[in-house]
Amino acid sequence: MKTVLFEDEHYLNLLPLVYLRPVWELRCGARMLQEKLPAELSRELRFLARDYLAKDHLPTGSSALELPEDEAVLLLNGRWLLQPEDVARLKELGVNDALVNGDSLLACRARAAELQKYHRRGVLDSVALRRERQLVDHPARIVNYLWDAIAWNGEEMVRDYREIAPAGQIASEIPPGVHLLNRTEITVGKNVRLKPGVVIDAENGPVWIDDRVTVMANAVLEGPLFVGAGSTIKIGAKIYENTTIGPVCKIGGEVEGVIVQGYANKQHDGFLGHAYLGAWVNLGADTNNSDLKNNYGLIKAFVNGRPVDTGQRFLGLMMGDHSKSAINTMFNTGTIVGVNSNIFGAGFPQKFVPSFSWGGSEQMSAYEYDKALEVARIVTARRKIDFSEGHARIFRAVWELAKQVEEREY
Repeated sequence: MKTVLFEDEHYLNLLPLVYLRPVWELRCGARMLQEKLPAELSRELRFLARDYLAKDHLPTGSSALELPEDEAVLLLNGRWLLQPEDVARLKELGVNDALVNGDSLLACRARAAELQKYHRRGVLDSVALRRERQLVDHPARIVNYLWDAIAWNGEEMVRDYREIAPAGQIASEIPPGVHLLNRTEITVGKNVRLKPGVVIDAENGPVWIDDRVTVMANAVLEGPLFVGAGSTIKIGAKIYENTTIGPVCKIGGEVEGVIVQGYANKQHDGFLGHAYLGAWVNLGADTNNSDLKNNYGLIKAFVNGRPVDTGQRFLGLMMGDHSKSAINTMFNTGTIVGVNSNIFGAGFPQKFVPSFSWGGSEQMSAYEYDKALEVARIVTARRKIDFSEGHARIFRAVWELAKQVEEREY
């Protein structure tokens, strides 16, 4: 039976980080959600994603809508962080059962014809599908909002390390002056350069440094921590626990409890805490975010313009792909910045900055589409990534979608 990862209507709550990727490509721990699927569920994997992503982002021939109508499939929610006990429960799933958690459909068996019936532009209408199933409540770790991934990141990092990392394997030279604390919980990949004064501290959780990483002098790295291939940790950086740094990033300053999707820069001094950055983000020198209110209260965030109680005491910046901040930019607790925004100026910008915005606390205006597209082409070319016509079509689709789902006054 083929497995179909699907997006449902709740993908909207994960914007802006999923404008340019399906929900299962979000990171939590060392891996993306899709990469955590066990082998028995990923051998025959198909996808049900928004139309613009299915056309220009997903591999050719991977769409679940191309399956024969009578094909039997197992539908899995792409936001679900499956645990071993969940896999065992799926094996017992009845033909007419649907595993649910709150208002989220987790899994059910179906025929491909039902996908044709219940999808809306590639997004599964899970509410309609649930009506035809026997609902079975199931405790699950499902990413309903971005702060769920941030909160679980440390635990998922340890899980990923235990499941797939070659624990304690050091595949690169450790020069004099580099200090490894609790070496059996440290993994260092090939062609990694560690400069004198580097401290890698795995006493409170594992540290996994992937291939071709450079850690410059006097940087301190604390676990649980993952640093993706080709990334650079700058001189004197302080990288605290529960942090995931995706591939080809440049990270400096003070970082704690952060997920960086990949291909992003936070090179300079400044604090980034309990945050999530998309790809192609660049934070200017001395950009800071607050991640704790002065009264230690729970933090509210504005998701697509509406206030949501996060239940978190620690929550910083959530910034979409291709967005940037100028030097000395300050972000308040729980700030969400859309895709392709440029933030600058004195003071704190509003806590919800719509996509394709230009400005700061004093004034915001629309960031012209053609200019945003031109900058994206330049930025990706600097990393030798081809910005194809498919990327441009996705860019345009995101421009249109953002106008529909985000509130803006300009």
